[in-house]
Amino acid sequence: MSLVTRAARRPPGPDPQTSPAVRAKRRRTRIRILLFLSPWIVGFTVFLAYPLVMTVWLSFTNSDMISSPHFVGLRNYRYMFSDDPQIWQAVRNTGWLMAVMVPAQVLFALGVAMVTARLKAGAGLFRTLFYLPALAPPVAATVAFVCLFNPSSGPVNKILGLIGVHGPLWFDSPVWSKPALTLLTLWGSGTMMVIFLAALLDVPAELYEAAELDGTNPLQRFRYVTLPTISPVVLFATVTAVIAALQYFTQAMVASQTADGSIQAPPGYPGGSTLTFSQQLYTAGFTQFHMGYACALAVVLFAVAMVFTVALLRRASGFNTEEATQ
Repeated sequence: MSLVTRAARRPPGPDPQTSPAVRAKRRRTRIRILLFLSPWIVGFTVFLAYPLVMTVWLSFTNSDMISSPHFVGLRNYRYMFSDDPQIWQAVRNTGWLMAVMVPAQVLFALGVAMVTARLKAGAGLFRTLFYLPALAPPVAATVAFVCLFNPSSGPVNKILGLIGVHGPLWFDSPVWSKPALTLLTLWGSGTMMVIFLAALLDVPAELYEAAELDGTNPLQRFRYVTLPTISPVVLFATVTAVIAALQYFTQAMVASQTADGSIQAPPGYPGGSTLTFSQQLYTAGFTQFHMGYACALAVVLFAVAMVFTVALLRRASGFNTEEATQ
């Protein structure tokens, strides 16, 4: 039956789809949906949308958190890129953490997960032991690491001395401070290890059996079976590690103050080698009370994190497309 015939046979009168009862029912449905969504809407507005908008606005002002902010345009951004004497040191250190710490953490967590996934006896015990360091509070773990790597009294250098190796200054050396922080990060990468372990245990055994029948070696099975299967988890771990490296703050701040022996020391000891972008933001906002400049730093940090996240997602999408076409 055609639409014209149905329309001709429809009795005259108001359309039942637009009757007051139907409109009232739809209105009640929308209100019910909004009520269910209201906790998320309120949380998103109060804790994300409003702070983000206010941060962007304050980045164009001169604010000290006491007096009313005054609009200064792009002055904070010009100061950041041309006049701040410490910003480029912080950028270089943060870039080093992203280039070295992130790949090392992902590879280390994946390697530990592969080892624990193959264990037969005592697997639960070893998995627990590898995960326990992730439960340590960051401040306590950093203080303990600084004491362990103390160049004069720490047990690490003493053990190295027993095997004929002269231990470096670690947290007291501008060259070795960031590698020492990387070791601290590797020690506490139990959460990422558990995520990788769950992904590895979820790989179908049939795929490995088929690969073995094709005569592949362990490296080929990892390349063509394991890695493509867990690639979404690798992407997730990489993105979260990059964001954490961009926001790296607590361990670097505590390590510099503990190694220097004074909580009043400027951040970045020794020689600015542990000064990160987040520390510079904290110093500008809560030590020097230049909140407008701190908000400008926060906006740049957010933009850089978004750029790296989008680039990694696009790269992973392109890689998956190439794998599918092959």
